[in-house]
Amino acid sequence: MRIAIDGMGGDNAPQAVINGVIQALNEYNDLEFYITGPEEVIKEQLAKEGYNGDKINIVDAKEVIETGEPPVAAIRKKKDSSLVKCMYMVKKGEADAMVSAGSTGANLVGGHVIIGRIKGVERPPLAPLIPTKTGFSLLIDCGANVDARPSHLLQFAKMGSVYMENVVGIKNPKVALVNIGAEEEKGNQLVKETYPLLKECKDINFTGSIEARDIPKGDADVIVCEAFVGNVILKLYEGLAGTLLSKVKQGLMSTLRSKIGALLIKPALKKTMKEFNTDDHGGAPLLGLKGLVVKIHGNSKDTEVRSAIEQCRNFVKKDVTNQIIRTFVEEENKGEN
Repeated sequence: MRIAIDGMGGDNAPQAVINGVIQALNEYNDLEFYITGPEEVIKEQLAKEGYNGDKINIVDAKEVIETGEPPVAAIRKKKDSSLVKCMYMVKKGEADAMVSAGSTGANLVGGHVIIGRIKGVERPPLAPLIPTKTGFSLLIDCGANVDARPSHLLQFAKMGSVYMENVVGIKNPKVALVNIGAEEEKGNQLVKETYPLLKECKDINFTGSIEARDIPKGDADVIVCEAFVGNVILKLYEGLAGTLLSKVKQGLMSTLRSKIGALLIKPALKKTMKEFNTDDHGGAPLLGLKGLVVKIHGNSKDTEVRSAIEQCRNFVKKDVTNQIIRTFVEEENKGEN
């Protein structure tokens, strides 16, 4: 399996990127990598990490798309950038998937313009896994389509169900629509128009509306919303988790008694915190494209790079892109009949 890696994407590139790739190679022997970036920089970093194997190939790319650059102009002008070279490798079939910690906007634009959408998909969404009490749920969309329409949210639900069933292994995943109440008549215009579409769709297991407070309980496997709401949920999730962890540590270290107690609960606490660590569960795939793009945080460390690679491996092995294609082909055939 061939995976293209944006070697210069993110705050910690290329070191974190290359360390993550090496970690993945230590776990899986069926992977081959193409790291894009300035050849001399990537070579130097590989030498520092002591890698001298033959599973990492360097694709020379002299340019880098910075986070603050206008994405459309950057994709159009910087053809020799590490991100664009990854995109073209996926488009041409030279790579089965790609991972990037670079500009979210550039990843979205490049995915649309270079790789292209699956026929029938109106708007590809970003879909990360978020930790819950019962495991993980898929939040779809969290950053790609702020001005979504009801038909888009219906497609998000279908693609999210395919992903959760095939990649995460949840049979007949429960789908819920983010709302301000459980009642069908509640919500803004988008939610009110989307609800009946989801309710009538026989391809998904729609369970109704879900309030934000119930998301961490794991009441649904696929959480459907437009990108503005999704991004607020995701950022609040991340910020609150970090703040709570900080306050717990502060409380445990405040007195001698609490420090002794901390030693006693450390193993259990460590296990619980690991379950809520999103770094171990990959990035956000841009679903609905003709090839797989996985976007990870700009400040990703090597562990998140490694887990995103594992995510790509599972996605490709389960043939999720073709599963989504089949879903929309069947839908088109139904419409014709």
